[in-house]
Amino acid sequence: MVTKVVDLRSDTVTKPSEAMRAAMAAAEVDDDVLGADPTAQRFEAEMARITGKEAALFVPSGTMGNLISVLTHCDTRGSEVILGDTSHIHMCENGGISTIGGVHPRTVRNNPDGTMDIDMIVAAIRHHVGAGALHYPTTRLICLENTHGRSGGKCLPVEYIDKVGEVAQSHGLKLHIDGARIFNASVALGVPVDRLVRAADSVSVCLSKGLGAPVGSVIVGSKAFIDKARILRKTLGGGMRQVGVLCAAAYVAVRDNVAKLADDHRKAKVLADGLKKIKQFTVDLTSVETNMVFFDIADPRITSDKLCQLLERRNVLAMPGSSKRFNSVCSTAFFICLV
Repeated sequence: MVTKVVDLRSDTVTKPSEAMRAAMAAAEVDDDVLGADPTAQRFEAEMARITGKEAALFVPSGTMGNLISVLTHCDTRGSEVILGDTSHIHMCENGGISTIGGVHPRTVRNNPDGTMDIDMIVAAIRHHVGAGALHYPTTRLICLENTHGRSGGKCLPVEYIDKVGEVAQSHGLKLHIDGARIFNASVALGVPVDRLVRAADSVSVCLSKGLGAPVGSVIVGSKAFIDKARILRKTLGGGMRQVGVLCAAAYVAVRDNVAKLADDHRKAKVLADGLKKIKQFTVDLTSVETNMVFFDIADPRITSDKLCQLLERRNVLAMPGSSKRFNSVCSTAFFICLV
Protein backbone atom coordinates (compact mmCIF):
# COMPACT_ATOMS: atom_id res chain seq x y z
CA MET A 1 0.00 0.00 0.00
CA VAL A 2 1.34 3.41 -1.00
CA THR A 3 1.65 5.81 1.91
CA LYS A 4 -0.05 9.13 1.25
CA VAL A 5 2.07 12.20 1.89
CA VAL A 6 0.84 15.76 2.35
CA ASP A 7 3.63 18.06 1.20
CA LEU A 8 3.21 21.66 2.32
CA ARG A 9 6.83 22.76 1.85
CA SER A 10 6.19 24.75 -1.31
CA ASP A 11 4.01 24.99 -4.39
CA THR A 12 7.10 23.94 -6.35
CA VAL A 13 6.87 20.30 -5.19
CA THR A 14 4.51 19.19 -7.95
CA LYS A 15 4.55 16.38 -10.47
CA PRO A 16 3.65 16.74 -14.18
CA SER A 17 0.09 15.68 -14.96
CA GLU A 18 -0.61 13.01 -17.54
CA ALA A 19 -1.71 15.74 -19.93
CA MET A 20 1.65 17.49 -19.47
CA ARG A 21 3.58 14.27 -20.06
CA ALA A 22 1.57 13.54 -23.21
CA ALA A 23 2.14 17.07 -24.51
CA MET A 24 5.87 16.79 -23.85
CA ALA A 25 6.06 13.48 -25.72
CA ALA A 26 4.17 14.87 -28.71
CA ALA A 27 5.81 18.30 -28.84
CA GLU A 28 7.01 19.55 -32.22
CA VAL A 29 10.55 20.77 -31.63
CA ASP A 30 13.54 22.40 -33.30
CA ASP A 31 16.55 24.43 -32.14
CA ASP A 32 15.29 27.32 -30.00
CA VAL A 33 18.72 28.95 -29.75
CA LEU A 34 18.43 29.38 -33.51
CA GLY A 35 14.89 30.69 -33.01
CA ALA A 36 13.33 27.70 -34.75
CA ASP A 37 11.40 25.76 -32.10
CA PRO A 38 7.70 26.03 -33.08
CA THR A 39 6.29 24.91 -29.72
CA ALA A 40 8.39 27.49 -27.87
CA GLN A 41 7.28 30.16 -30.31
CA ARG A 42 3.60 29.31 -29.85
CA PHE A 43 3.90 29.25 -26.06
CA GLU A 44 5.77 32.55 -25.90
CA ALA A 45 3.19 34.16 -28.16
CA GLU A 46 0.40 32.89 -25.89
CA MET A 47 2.09 34.27 -22.76
CA ALA A 48 2.61 37.62 -24.45
CA ARG A 49 -1.10 37.66 -25.30
CA ILE A 50 -2.20 36.76 -21.77
CA THR A 51 -0.01 39.44 -20.19
CA GLY A 52 -0.79 42.08 -22.81
CA LYS A 53 2.85 42.52 -23.83
CA GLU A 54 4.50 42.47 -27.26
CA ALA A 55 6.78 39.50 -26.76
CA ALA A 56 7.88 36.78 -24.34
CA LEU A 57 10.91 34.60 -23.67
CA PHE A 58 11.05 31.19 -21.97
CA VAL A 59 13.85 30.87 -19.39
CA PRO A 60 14.96 27.98 -17.16
CA SER A 61 14.07 29.61 -13.83
CA GLY A 62 12.50 32.59 -12.13
CA THR A 63 15.86 33.65 -10.73
CA MET A 64 17.30 33.81 -14.23
CA GLY A 65 14.19 35.60 -15.45
CA ASN A 66 14.55 38.33 -12.84
CA LEU A 67 18.29 38.60 -13.39
CA ILE A 68 17.89 38.95 -17.15
CA SER A 69 15.17 41.55 -16.68
CA VAL A 70 17.18 43.67 -14.27
CA LEU A 71 20.32 43.49 -16.43
CA THR A 72 18.36 44.35 -19.58
CA HIS A 73 16.97 47.50 -17.99
CA CYS A 74 20.20 48.37 -16.14
CA ASP A 75 22.64 47.97 -19.03
CA THR A 76 25.02 50.70 -17.83
CA ARG A 77 27.57 50.05 -15.09
CA GLY A 78 26.73 51.99 -11.94
CA SER A 79 22.99 51.50 -12.33
CA GLU A 80 20.77 51.21 -9.27
CA VAL A 81 17.49 49.39 -8.71
CA ILE A 82 14.91 50.26 -6.05
CA LEU A 83 13.32 47.16 -4.51
CA GLY A 84 11.80 45.91 -1.27
CA ASP A 85 14.03 44.92 1.61
CA THR A 86 12.28 41.53 1.87
CA SER A 87 11.81 40.99 -1.87
CA HIS A 88 12.80 37.69 -3.41
CA ILE A 89 15.25 39.38 -5.79
CA HIS A 90 17.04 40.97 -2.85
CA MET A 91 16.84 38.12 -0.32
CA CYS A 92 16.77 34.85 -2.21
CA GLU A 93 18.52 35.12 -5.59
CA ASN A 94 22.13 34.92 -4.45
CA GLY A 95 22.76 38.62 -5.01
CA GLY A 96 22.98 37.98 -8.74
CA ILE A 97 22.11 41.51 -9.82
CA SER A 98 25.24 42.69 -7.99
CA THR A 99 27.66 39.78 -8.34
CA ILE A 100 26.94 39.20 -12.02
CA GLY A 101 25.43 42.45 -13.23
CA GLY A 102 27.17 45.11 -11.16
CA VAL A 103 23.76 46.61 -10.33
CA HIS A 104 23.43 48.33 -6.96
CA PRO A 105 20.33 47.46 -4.88
CA ARG A 106 18.69 50.35 -3.00
CA THR A 107 16.19 48.82 -0.63
CA VAL A 108 12.98 50.35 0.65
CA ARG A 109 11.14 48.82 3.59
CA ASN A 110 8.38 46.42 2.64
CA ASN A 111 5.14 46.96 4.53
CA PRO A 112 3.29 43.91 5.96
CA ASP A 113 1.13 43.86 2.81
CA GLY A 114 4.15 43.67 0.50
CA THR A 115 3.95 47.25 -0.73
CA MET A 116 6.56 49.97 -0.37
CA ASP A 117 5.40 53.47 0.57
CA ILE A 118 5.21 55.61 -2.57
CA ASP A 119 6.91 58.56 -0.90
CA MET A 120 9.78 56.32 0.20
CA ILE A 121 10.22 55.07 -3.36
CA VAL A 122 10.35 58.66 -4.63
CA ALA A 123 12.83 59.61 -1.91
CA ALA A 124 15.10 56.71 -2.91
CA ILE A 125 15.41 57.81 -6.56
CA ARG A 126 18.84 59.16 -7.46
CA HIS A 127 19.74 60.78 -10.77
CA HIS A 128 23.29 61.18 -12.03
CA VAL A 129 23.16 64.96 -11.96
CA GLY A 130 24.20 67.82 -9.68
CA ALA A 131 26.34 67.48 -6.57
CA GLY A 132 25.79 63.73 -6.29
CA ALA A 133 26.93 62.91 -9.81
CA LEU A 134 30.40 61.91 -8.66
CA HIS A 135 29.24 59.93 -5.65
CA TYR A 136 25.99 58.05 -6.26
CA PRO A 137 24.79 55.32 -8.59
CA THR A 138 21.98 56.23 -11.00
CA THR A 139 18.51 54.82 -10.43
CA ARG A 140 17.17 53.14 -13.54
CA LEU A 141 14.62 50.60 -12.32
CA ILE A 142 11.96 49.88 -9.70
CA CYS A 143 11.03 46.27 -8.87
CA LEU A 144 7.80 45.03 -7.30
CA GLU A 145 6.82 41.47 -6.31
CA ASN A 146 3.28 40.16 -6.77
CA THR A 147 2.26 38.13 -4.87
CA HIS A 148 4.77 39.06 -2.17
CA GLY A 149 6.22 35.85 -0.76
CA ARG A 150 7.73 37.01 2.52
CA SER A 151 4.54 38.88 3.33
CA GLY A 152 2.63 35.61 3.19
CA GLY A 153 1.49 35.71 -0.42
CA LYS A 154 -0.12 39.13 -0.18
CA CYS A 155 -1.48 40.66 -3.40
CA LEU A 156 -0.44 44.09 -4.63
CA PRO A 157 -3.61 45.78 -5.90
CA VAL A 158 -3.69 47.16 -9.42
CA GLU A 159 -4.22 50.72 -8.15
CA TYR A 160 -0.94 50.54 -6.24
CA ILE A 161 0.96 49.10 -9.20
CA ASP A 162 -0.42 51.86 -11.42
CA LYS A 163 0.81 54.50 -8.96
CA VAL A 164 4.30 53.00 -8.89
CA GLY A 165 4.22 52.89 -12.69
CA GLU A 166 3.36 56.59 -12.77
CA VAL A 167 6.30 57.33 -10.46
CA ALA A 168 8.65 55.32 -12.67
CA GLN A 169 7.45 56.98 -15.85
CA SER A 170 7.62 60.51 -14.42
CA HIS A 171 11.25 59.95 -13.38
CA GLY A 172 12.33 58.22 -16.59
CA LEU A 173 12.64 54.82 -14.90
CA LYS A 174 11.48 51.31 -15.82
CA LEU A 175 9.22 49.07 -13.75
CA HIS A 176 9.78 45.32 -13.44
CA ILE A 177 7.37 43.00 -11.64
CA ASP A 178 8.58 39.74 -10.17
CA GLY A 179 5.33 37.96 -10.92
CA ALA A 180 6.36 34.48 -9.85
CA ARG A 181 2.79 34.01 -8.58
CA ILE A 182 1.07 36.69 -10.65
CA PHE A 183 -1.71 34.29 -11.61
CA ASN A 184 -2.45 33.75 -7.89
CA ALA A 185 -2.70 37.51 -7.48
CA SER A 186 -4.95 37.80 -10.53
CA VAL A 187 -7.33 35.11 -9.27
CA ALA A 188 -7.44 36.45 -5.70
CA LEU A 189 -8.01 40.06 -6.80
CA GLY A 190 -10.39 39.21 -9.64
CA VAL A 191 -8.26 41.30 -12.02
CA PRO A 192 -7.02 39.92 -15.37
CA VAL A 193 -3.26 39.46 -15.58
CA ASP A 194 -2.87 41.88 -18.48
CA ARG A 195 -4.59 44.64 -16.48
CA LEU A 196 -2.60 43.83 -13.35
CA VAL A 197 0.74 44.29 -15.15
CA ARG A 198 -0.23 47.05 -17.58
CA ALA A 199 2.05 49.59 -15.89
CA ALA A 200 5.07 47.28 -15.96
CA ASP A 201 7.80 47.38 -18.60
CA SER A 202 8.66 43.75 -17.89
CA VAL A 203 7.27 40.84 -15.87
CA SER A 204 8.68 37.47 -14.89
CA VAL A 205 6.15 34.66 -14.47
CA CYS A 206 7.00 31.34 -12.81
CA LEU A 207 5.44 28.29 -14.42
CA SER A 208 6.68 25.68 -11.95
CA LYS A 209 5.07 26.98 -8.75
CA GLY A 210 1.29 26.90 -8.32
CA LEU A 211 0.75 26.26 -12.02
CA GLY A 212 2.59 22.95 -11.69
CA ALA A 213 4.81 22.87 -14.79
CA PRO A 214 7.98 20.84 -14.22
CA VAL A 215 10.44 23.53 -15.31
CA GLY A 216 10.66 27.14 -16.30
CA SER A 217 9.57 30.74 -16.19
CA VAL A 218 8.77 33.29 -18.85
CA ILE A 219 9.61 36.98 -19.07
CA VAL A 220 7.45 39.39 -21.04
CA GLY A 221 7.84 42.94 -22.31
CA SER A 222 8.29 44.95 -25.46
CA LYS A 223 9.87 43.36 -28.52
CA ALA A 224 12.98 45.50 -28.05
CA PHE A 225 13.24 44.37 -24.42
CA ILE A 226 12.90 40.69 -25.34
CA ASP A 227 15.45 41.01 -28.15
CA LYS A 228 18.01 42.25 -25.60
CA ALA A 229 16.89 39.67 -23.04
CA ARG A 230 17.43 36.84 -25.52
CA ILE A 231 21.11 37.81 -25.82
CA LEU A 232 21.49 37.87 -22.03
CA ARG A 233 19.78 34.49 -21.73
CA LYS A 234 22.46 33.05 -23.99
CA THR A 235 25.21 34.82 -22.01
CA LEU A 236 23.95 33.30 -18.76
CA GLY A 237 23.75 29.80 -20.20
CA GLY A 238 19.97 29.74 -20.44
CA GLY A 239 19.69 29.09 -24.15
CA MET A 240 18.28 25.58 -24.62
CA ARG A 241 17.87 23.65 -27.85
CA GLN A 242 14.68 21.56 -28.18
CA VAL A 243 13.00 23.51 -25.40
CA GLY A 244 9.56 22.93 -26.89
CA VAL A 245 9.44 19.78 -24.76
CA LEU A 246 9.31 21.99 -21.67
CA CYS A 247 7.13 24.68 -23.23
CA ALA A 248 4.54 22.04 -24.10
CA ALA A 249 4.14 21.16 -20.42
CA ALA A 250 4.08 24.84 -19.47
CA TYR A 251 1.29 25.48 -21.98
CA VAL A 252 -0.82 22.72 -20.41
CA ALA A 253 -0.09 24.15 -16.94
CA VAL A 254 -1.39 27.58 -17.92
CA ARG A 255 -4.34 26.12 -19.81
CA ASP A 256 -5.47 23.69 -17.11
CA ASN A 257 -4.34 24.96 -13.73
CA VAL A 258 -5.05 28.69 -13.57
CA ALA A 259 -8.71 27.85 -13.03
CA LYS A 260 -7.74 25.67 -10.04
CA LEU A 261 -5.82 28.34 -8.13
CA ALA A 262 -8.96 29.59 -6.37
CA ASP A 263 -9.27 26.16 -4.77
CA ASP A 264 -5.66 26.41 -3.57
CA HIS A 265 -6.58 29.68 -1.89
CA ARG A 266 -9.64 28.06 -0.32
CA LYS A 267 -7.53 25.19 1.04
CA ALA A 268 -5.04 27.64 2.51
CA LYS A 269 -7.86 29.40 4.38
CA VAL A 270 -9.17 26.05 5.66
CA LEU A 271 -5.68 25.16 6.87
CA ALA A 272 -5.28 28.53 8.57
CA ASP A 273 -8.67 28.18 10.24
CA GLY A 274 -7.68 24.78 11.62
CA LEU A 275 -4.33 26.03 12.89
CA LYS A 276 -6.08 28.92 14.62
CA LYS A 277 -7.86 26.39 16.85
CA ILE A 278 -4.57 24.97 18.17
CA LYS A 279 -3.57 26.95 21.27
CA GLN A 280 0.18 26.47 20.64
CA PHE A 281 -0.04 28.37 17.34
CA THR A 282 -0.99 31.92 16.37
CA VAL A 283 -2.15 32.76 12.87
CA ASP A 284 -3.72 35.89 11.41
CA LEU A 285 -6.62 34.64 9.31
CA THR A 286 -6.94 37.98 7.52
CA SER A 287 -3.37 37.61 6.22
CA VAL A 288 -4.20 34.54 4.13
CA GLU A 289 -5.01 35.95 0.70
CA THR A 290 -3.63 33.31 -1.66
CA ASN A 291 -1.94 29.93 -1.24
CA MET A 292 0.43 30.66 1.67
CA VAL A 293 -0.14 30.26 5.40
CA PHE A 294 2.39 31.70 7.85
CA PHE A 295 1.88 30.92 11.52
CA ASP A 296 3.90 31.45 14.70
CA ILE A 297 4.61 28.96 17.44
CA ALA A 298 3.46 30.39 20.76
CA ASP A 299 4.70 27.51 22.94
CA PRO A 300 8.35 28.10 24.00
CA ARG A 301 8.91 24.34 24.26
CA ILE A 302 8.37 23.85 20.53
CA THR A 303 10.75 24.90 17.76
CA SER A 304 10.05 24.91 14.03
CA ASP A 305 12.60 22.18 13.42
CA LYS A 306 11.08 19.96 16.10
CA LEU A 307 7.60 20.49 14.70
CA CYS A 308 8.84 19.57 11.21
CA GLN A 309 10.25 16.34 12.58
CA LEU A 310 7.00 15.46 14.33
CA LEU A 311 4.96 16.21 11.22
CA GLU A 312 7.25 14.16 8.99
CA ARG A 313 6.64 11.09 11.18
CA ARG A 314 2.99 11.52 10.27
CA ASN A 315 3.74 11.94 6.54
CA VAL A 316 3.25 15.70 6.51
CA LEU A 317 6.13 17.69 5.06
CA ALA A 318 6.51 21.37 5.93
CA MET A 319 9.21 24.03 5.96
CA PRO A 320 10.17 26.36 8.81
CA GLY A 321 10.44 30.07 8.12
CA SER A 322 12.51 30.70 11.26
CA SER A 323 12.94 29.18 14.71
CA LYS A 324 9.37 30.15 15.64
CA ARG A 325 7.71 30.85 12.30
CA PHE A 326 6.25 28.31 9.92
CA ASN A 327 5.38 28.46 6.22
CA SER A 328 2.85 26.22 4.52
CA VAL A 329 1.95 26.41 0.83
CA CYS A 330 -1.04 24.84 -0.90
CA SER A 331 -0.81 23.77 -4.54
CA THR A 332 -3.59 22.41 -6.70
CA ALA A 333 -1.19 20.49 -8.88
CA PHE A 334 0.25 18.75 -5.84
CA PHE A 335 -3.05 17.83 -4.23
CA ILE A 336 -4.37 16.45 -7.49
CA CYS A 337 -1.32 14.26 -8.03
CA LEU A 338 -0.48 12.97 -4.58
CA VAL A 339 -3.26 13.20 -2.05
